[in-house]
Amino acid sequence: MFKYLILLATFLFLAEPALARRIVLLAPAAGDILLQLGLEDQVVGKTRSLEEFPQAKKIGSHIKPNVELIKGLEPDLLIISSNRFFSEQMAETVGAETIVYNPKTLAEILQQTDKLAKLTGRETQGAALAQRLRQQLHGLQKPPQKPRVIYEISSLPLSVAGQNNIISDIIRAAGGVPVDFGKRKIIKLNTEAVIISKPDLYIYQVGPMNQNPTPPKDRGNYRMLKVQYLKVDQLEWSRANSQSFARVLELNKLLAQD
Repeated sequence: MFKYLILLATFLFLAEPALARRIVLLAPAAGDILLQLGLEDQVVGKTRSLEEFPQAKKIGSHIKPNVELIKGLEPDLLIISSNRFFSEQMAETVGAETIVYNPKTLAEILQQTDKLAKLTGRETQGAALAQRLRQQLHGLQKPPQKPRVIYEISSLPLSVAGQNNIISDIIRAAGGVPVDFGKRKIIKLNTEAVIISKPDLYIYQVGPMNQNPTPPKDRGNYRMLKVQYLKVDQLEWSRANSQSFARVLELNKLLAQD
């Protein structure tokens, strides 16, 4: 009988998936979620754009990560934003479980947060975080009308958020309508397309992708628009994480005043 108990215990131990203890973060947006889950001490590698996790080694950018440096950190979990910049072959070289964190909607943020929580043994923290984020949206006000909104990613070349961008879901949740220029995450445009679309609100970000842009109201044909402008911080708005829910509240408050 004792022998069978040992065999059963061994089977259960082997069947229990190992929890991630050493994390390399190549998806900057997921950094906020890891902090919320209390995993700051388990991040051993990060992209050079992340100021969080000061103890983690910088392993290049999310576009050009240093595979040898990553492998040397002996991670058991890689969090990437796209297979485009970190291929399956690269992941096999490192030999760690690899997941993609790239939510396009608020619902997907909650889903991918739940997945990260399970992989790291933080189910309780993950459930509490999801509950808090859902509760934030309970106090939304209904705007008097549904304004048409454009979100500028960069001014030169001109590009805006497409329908498969977290920004568009933030706009929808706040009570606005993202002007539909296409399904891709980022859409390149000409100024004529902006003029024709007649937006009610033009949001433009300032940050790494849009450094020191000329204010839209001072740009040539934009003076023809009867539109409200809103300047925002790129890193606060473009990263899909818990802060996206705060951005919904912020935008909803603005839209509800009109």
